[in-house]
Formats: sequence, structure tokens, C-alpha cells
Amino acid sequence: MEIKVSQSDIRLDKYLGDNTEYSRNLIQNMLDANYITVNNKKEKASYKVKENDIITIKEGFIKDTDIKPTNIPIDIIYEDNDIMVINKPSGLVVHPGNGNYDNTLANGLMYYTNELSDINGEERPGIVHRIDKDTSGLLLIAKNNKTHEILGDYFKNKKVKREYIALLCGEFPHDSATIDAPIGRSSNNRKKMTVTDKNSKNATTNMKVLKRYKGYTLVSCILETGRTHQIRVHMEYIGYPVYNDPVYNKKKSNSFGQFLHSAKMTFKHPITGKEMHFECPLPKEFQDFIDKLEDK
Repeated sequence: MEIKVSQSDIRLDKYLGDNTEYSRNLIQNMLDANYITVNNKKEKASYKVKENDIITIKEGFIKDTDIKPTNIPIDIIYEDNDIMVINKPSGLVVHPGNGNYDNTLANGLMYYTNELSDINGEERPGIVHRIDKDTSGLLLIAKNNKTHEILGDYFKNKKVKREYIALLCGEFPHDSATIDAPIGRSSNNRKKMTVTDKNSKNATTNMKVLKRYKGYTLVSCILETGRTHQIRVHMEYIGYPVYNDPVYNKKKSNSFGQFLHSAKMTFKHPITGKEMHFECPLPKEFQDFIDKLEDK
């Protein structure tokens, strides 16, 4: 992974702590092991980054404190010798980071089975892609490295079709829309993403209205790209933020988090080539809220 620095005069370990999912302690260990370089040179954690520095982070670093298998309930929609399809609940982090090494989906997967790919390192067993902590729904897991490599290529070349359901604040006036707006890290809050032309990547979201309620709109979103927080950022950008989003919606939210659900997934099986299609229902909290809107 490469990061192009957009700020200056900030300690290297702090900059990486603010712009990655790694803890500063883990960053220090990675620096000591030459897994992190700046402009292809080894630097100390105290190095003050400069704008346009290129930070390179090598894959495969294994921490001294390996993540531990944890008995976390996993809703398995489908499983065979090569893949698993999981219905992830809202509130569950996909893989360890930021000091959380005990209560993630990755911990639960390790408890459930030893048959998981390790291409993405020990902290991400079987994890080919991810969804945010408070986004619920379908997640695809690789049980071996051959499968992982093929699925990684699928995602890179847009061969996995994913459809999300989101509840937006406000009544969106059009039946459909395509939001084509580049996304990069916010210069005001390094933990947020935003639509920007600076240090950004192209991002396209296709949106279709499913139903309008008084003050809300239920929509389907299909991504052409997979940027961090893409749907949440794009919905905020057009003025109809995802309901209950604690980061991109200015209204007060509760602990459930954003009403955003990965509802459908279609792809060819990486080994058999069979067309695979999966759907999973909305979480109870999401469905109950919509039911109340129906009664108004």
C-alpha cells in the first residue's frame, strides 16, 4: 500500500495512526521491521512528514500479539470448501485495528474454522473485502489462498455485483441518479472522507428510489467503485445523508449506526464458475423503523 502525504510537519507515526487502521504501537513495530518506508528510505517514528512524501507499507506483517479466536456468533448464509457468505450485523468490526484485536469478525472466523486464506496477513484471515462497522449485510470470505486471489481479481475488475439498501433523510425528488464525484480524505478531519479533487480517486454510485416516506427515502445503491465510505459520502454530498449516520449526518444518531445494508451480491463461483446470487433481509432495527414509517 502506498500513501501520498497531503500534510507537513506531522510525526510519521501520528500521521499513519490518523490515516490508517493501525495503532501507533503497531506502526512502531512495523517501522522497526522495515515494513514501512518513506520515499523508499527507513525513517523513525519521529520523522516529520512532508507534503508529497510517499509512504510505502508492505503487506504480511505479523504482530507479536497475534489475534485470538473468539466465540462470536456468525450468521453464515452459504458455505462450501472455498467460500463463505456472511450476514454481518451492524456494530461488528470486520478485522482488527485501532487497538481492537478481540471482538471482530476475523476473531469469530478463526474460532469457527482453520480453513481461511492468509494472503492479507494474520490480522485479516479470509477477508477479501470489508464493509464499515455499522453497515450490515453480505460479506464474502475466502477459505483458501487460490480462492482469495481469484476473488481479489473479481473485485478489482468489478465482477462482483453488490446492491445496498439505504434510508436517506429527506424526500429525494428523482426516481434514479448517478453520483460521479471523486472521494478523498478530508483535510479538516483525517478520519472522514469527502468529495474533493485533491488526492482523490474517482467514485461512482448508481442510486434508485425504492419508496418515499414523509421526510425519508428508501433507496437502492449499486457501486461502480469501492471507495471508503462511498455511499455515505455521496449521499451527504447530494444533500440526503444516510439516516442515523454518526459521521456524515448532522442529526443525532443512536448506537445502531447508519441505516445502510449490503442486501444483494452476485458473482461467479471462483472455482466452479457457477453463477452465485445471495440476498439477506434488513436488520430488525432497520425493518422496524421502516414499518413505523409505513404506519404514518
